[in-house]
Amino acid sequence: MNPTRRCGPAKGEHMSVARTVAAVLAGVVMLAGCGDDRPPGDAGAIDADLVADLGNDDARAVGESVNQFGFDLLGELGEGDENVVTSPVSVSVLLAMVLAGAGGDTAEQMSEVLHLDEPRDVRVGALLGRLADTDDVVLSVANALWARQGTEFEDDYLSFVEDTFGATVEEADLSAGEIVDEIDGWAADRTEGKIDEIAEDLGLPSGNAVLVLLNAVYFLGEWTTPFDPDDTRDEPFTMLDGSADDVPTMHLRQEDFDYVERDGYEMLRLPYGEDERYGMEILLPDESSDVTELTTRLDAREWADAVDSLSSATVQELALPSFELEWGMSLDDPLRHLGMDSAFDGSADFRPMSPVNPFLDTVVHKTYIKVDEEGTEAAAVTGGVMAESAPTDALEFRVDRPFIFTISDQETGTILFLGTVTDPSA
Repeated sequence: MNPTRRCGPAKGEHMSVARTVAAVLAGVVMLAGCGDDRPPGDAGAIDADLVADLGNDDARAVGESVNQFGFDLLGELGEGDENVVTSPVSVSVLLAMVLAGAGGDTAEQMSEVLHLDEPRDVRVGALLGRLADTDDVVLSVANALWARQGTEFEDDYLSFVEDTFGATVEEADLSAGEIVDEIDGWAADRTEGKIDEIAEDLGLPSGNAVLVLLNAVYFLGEWTTPFDPDDTRDEPFTMLDGSADDVPTMHLRQEDFDYVERDGYEMLRLPYGEDERYGMEILLPDESSDVTELTTRLDAREWADAVDSLSSATVQELALPSFELEWGMSLDDPLRHLGMDSAFDGSADFRPMSPVNPFLDTVVHKTYIKVDEEGTEAAAVTGGVMAESAPTDALEFRVDRPFIFTISDQETGTILFLGTVTDPSA
């Protein structure tokens, strides 16, 4: 079932149109209304005409915005001694879909926090299209909206999120218990089961919710040079408090990797696949420093400069812990602290989204990452709820202390996942 849409005025009048859903034999769903059909789905469903004139420079510019927001968020989340795993792409896209329905001060604040030029920035669609255009790794980005039955939404808003983000839009009873299984099932299906619960974290079911927005990112990449499991053994990893625990540590010897030594840290890039477009960058603080200090001074420019400075070096020995982590929390307070107060307030301006003028009730981010001898599997789901008013010597690169990692796209320079590992055995 599709939400009630307020189409644009025709001859001075407004029309309310309920768009119908038809299931096609192949399982494709088409939405019809306000005179045209629009495809549902993920990044592959982005309107080609909308982004036809946008090139790699546009994608890279938005990628820089995503990265800076990611480091801003990490600065809010990474001050303690716990592991942090975020997906700047996932949170940025979710909030960009919310931003597309904002106006006034609410839109200005959100645009500033997200480092975007305007509330409806079609360059985000160009970025998603570029990120998904790869056969070297498995990468999917999906978006979906569930609108409360009977609530009107501006048709140009719903059409924008469909066309720009490839999002599906459907109507649902957000106060019924069935919505939990529907939301959680969607998340599980799009993350290969790695994240299968988020609805209750979002406060669902809810009688006040008028719109639920979800983004999911799934990544699976095999190392260009895999580790030999026979070389993995327990070795000490020094925690932030100075204690050491033995953790499974993988080894490679006499291999060439892109590497650079920077002020206060080293960076090494582990590529995935044959074309090496995607890779994991390990940022290892100097022994005289720590990951907390590095987190506070890292930003998108420093990260990009370090990546641009990478050059091939023969690593005598690479020692990297294998790890599998799950992480999740509400982003409401961090986003407020970054300057996004208005969106969470009952006086927020979301009239471009719906005449009921909802506010952003909550944002929840959940992630998963597994790094082993074969490669990396990572997933993220970000959910938001709109409600009614009422994160030269023989070179050795031994990762035996807390570190920062990123998973990025070399073509667009965009960070997909960003986090700190303080305890690989957690």
